[in-house]
Amino acid sequence: MLVLLGFAMIAVFMVLIMTKKLTPVLALIIVPTVFGLFAGAGLGIGPMVMDSMKSMTSTAALLMFAIIYFGLMIDVGLFDPLVRFILRKLGNDPAKVVLGTAILAAAVSLDGDGSTTFILTTAAMLPVYLRLKMSPVVLTCVAGLANGTMNILPWGGPTARAASALKLDVNDVFVPMVPSLIAGLIVVLVFSWLLGLQERNRLRAVAPEIWGVPDTAAAFDGDSAGGSTAGGTGIRRGRKGPGASPAGLSPEGSSVAVLERADSLVDDRDSAMADTALDPNRKTLRPKLFWFNLGLTVAVMVTLVANVIPLPFVFMVGSAVALLVNFPKVKDQSAQLIAHAPSIVAVVSMVMAASVLTGVLNGTGMVKAMSEWLVQIIPSDMGPLMAVITGVLSIPMTFFMSNDAFYFGVLPVLSETAAHYGVSAADMARASITGQPFHLQSPLVPAILLLVSLAKVDLGDHHKKVLWRTAVISLVMLGVGVLTGAIGIG
Repeated sequence: MLVLLGFAMIAVFMVLIMTKKLTPVLALIIVPTVFGLFAGAGLGIGPMVMDSMKSMTSTAALLMFAIIYFGLMIDVGLFDPLVRFILRKLGNDPAKVVLGTAILAAAVSLDGDGSTTFILTTAAMLPVYLRLKMSPVVLTCVAGLANGTMNILPWGGPTARAASALKLDVNDVFVPMVPSLIAGLIVVLVFSWLLGLQERNRLRAVAPEIWGVPDTAAAFDGDSAGGSTAGGTGIRRGRKGPGASPAGLSPEGSSVAVLERADSLVDDRDSAMADTALDPNRKTLRPKLFWFNLGLTVAVMVTLVANVIPLPFVFMVGSAVALLVNFPKVKDQSAQLIAHAPSIVAVVSMVMAASVLTGVLNGTGMVKAMSEWLVQIIPSDMGPLMAVITGVLSIPMTFFMSNDAFYFGVLPVLSETAAHYGVSAADMARASITGQPFHLQSPLVPAILLLVSLAKVDLGDHHKKVLWRTAVISLVMLGVGVLTGAIGIG
């Protein structure tokens, strides 16, 4: 019964948020509560949730003050030069912007912390997406793909957990999986490029007055050869032919012209530019304090990486100092806090609501029952394939349970069973980490809640775009692991 209730609860939750029948916060509270009562929790459901919530308080504090800090830094203009630099390097081609987002997220993911990756990627790229009228869901999807794939790094957490649970050296687990990691990153880049091409086509369809006019639409197509610069606009006209754009325009030459036209049309039509954090006339800009804000941000990030002070306290102090220096007046400080209140409420409420789901899953014994059932249903003749089976199971199981629960609760049982069929513990550990791209999209992972909140994206929209892609990446990593011998078959 607990097994059925557990799987049904996860299925109902996912359906409700992906079909937008309920907001993620309501689904995280109502669905587990109903299923917990059906599981016989009774009045004990309250203590279950409160115990789970206690472990979430520091995370909620971290996310709350991180939103305040980086929201403030965007408001005062710290990231404006970075955005202009990105636009100069990537141009205004959505395909290049999305690909650049993936590369940036993967690079920042080297620090092993998802929250830091999503904060920096969103701060740098969201203004670009909004300025170019691109969908923020694409940003969250690509960032999630890159970070999830990089999460198998030894210092990221899952690999260390798998090694510890099976008493292995972490390098013995990770090093053979490097080809799988590279393959996963290649798939991420391919997905990113295809998403960028979709955005390019979507923008032409929904905003032809900006992206589809004859003099600018071709800026996104191919290369053109030769030609002179016309009218001082930076548009080079050349021959038409294979590989040339329809209007014979060079994408590099017309990039500035397209962007200037897009900006002018947007400014004339509405005030959307004010929402991109790039409005040069916004009252919150503090150009004279740029170097102070940059130094403060570097200090905050160094402290985060050094991990010498609890992360929530780092952002608390950083936010307080930034507010005091940039906005000395109490009235302005209050206004800044109020301005970021919607984002804070969105992410903190989801973190607290997620404690209901985790509390019910653990408190009622659903997680344990589901794990034991999965082990029991594996046919004995499939024993030699236990490593591959574990890799496949890691995709859904790490989505609806914590890494600790999976690696310290489920993996040892699976590994013990696999040993009877000649499958080594190292093979099991390597296979178990291939589900991490999918795991990182779980609503039980605070970092993903931070990502969708910063980008003001609905979690259901994010899941619809990212889940099947992360499943593909996980399966590719598993397949490459088998082909290279990193994941053996008994």
